[in-house]
Amino acid sequence: MKEERKTETRRLIDAFGALPFKRKVTLPWRLFRDPRTPWPARLLMPGLALYLATPIDIIPDFIPVIGYLDDLLVVLLVLKIFSRLCPKAVLYEHLGLT
Repeated sequence: MKEERKTETRRLIDAFGALPFKRKVTLPWRLFRDPRTPWPARLLMPGLALYLATPIDIIPDFIPVIGYLDDLLVVLLVLKIFSRLCPKAVLYEHLGLT
């Protein structure tokens, strides 16, 4: 079971890596606009935008490197949760794995 999940994750990572840069950048937006994406997943994107737009941070940005690292970690965490909440068929379709 665990090995099967690792191979599936590796397949998704390889498919994402094979996408052109423009499609990589627009993938979350296309998944967000897809009507088959559930509402809990859709709520993550505006929440992420709100977090990045507000001046309140976990670690202030004026601290070199570490100040921006927390924002990067939040973005990666939200994208990971978003991809887990999206139905696999929809994710595979947008990655071109149908």
